[in-house]
Amino acid sequence: MPKIKVNKIELNYEEYGKGEVLLFLHGLGSTKADWDAQVPFFLKKYRVVVVDLRGHGKTSIPSKDYGVRFMTEDIKQLLDVLKIEETSIVGFSMGGAVAFQLAYDCPEKIKNLVIVNSGPDFNNMGKIGEDLLNNRTEFLKTKGLSALAKEIAYNMFPEDTQVNMRNEFEERCKKNDYDAYYNSFVTLMNWGLGDKLKEIKTRTLIVASDMDYTPVSFKEKYVKRMPNAELSVIKNSRHGTVIDQPKEFNKILENFLNYE
Repeated sequence: MPKIKVNKIELNYEEYGKGEVLLFLHGLGSTKADWDAQVPFFLKKYRVVVVDLRGHGKTSIPSKDYGVRFMTEDIKQLLDVLKIEETSIVGFSMGGAVAFQLAYDCPEKIKNLVIVNSGPDFNNMGKIGEDLLNNRTEFLKTKGLSALAKEIAYNMFPEDTQVNMRNEFEERCKKNDYDAYYNSFVTLMNWGLGDKLKEIKTRTLIVASDMDYTPVSFKEKYVKRMPNAELSVIKNSRHGTVIDQPKEFNKILENFLNYE
């Protein structure tokens, strides 16, 4: 498993295939394994790069310096080291925040922007955001990371037919470092682009699940704030749509990338 020294940490990543670059960024508490259903599908045509963000998986766990801006700088430096001048980027959940920030900071490097069940303003989500921050931090402090991993995994994959998905996600999530998870979450909830969102002119696809934590209407509102964005909704899916509806997600992503 290759690692690269960037931004004072060792970043764990994998890359497959040749062609245009397609970069996948995972969500809070998970790892690059989120994209197990996407890597083999897209490597036939693309050079696929998947990354463990700082504090996650096999990437370094720093004692401080968490947040979207640090993670974005990590990815900027990764692209430079790998000599990637342009990429399409797909960000799920927290990875979506990093993708948004990267598209704002380095528009010349981002060919296509794909955001999956995420948003541009975690610091301005109203009561939904306040409840999420308060409930999750309280749960984490009182019951611990293993219990939280079980709770999150069940909420994401509650169906009887999703037991394997649930168990696998729980196992990955509970292996996180407690402080790294806590710091990643709190700093994520303090991040937002605000009015800068309207400056992102990159061709953008927003993918929303019909049963995500935030409603489809939440995504519809911020899509209208973007000059070159469209929305696609996946039905019968919750937050982890890249895992619970991989065929539908792959088809939507493939169509978007093919028809420019």
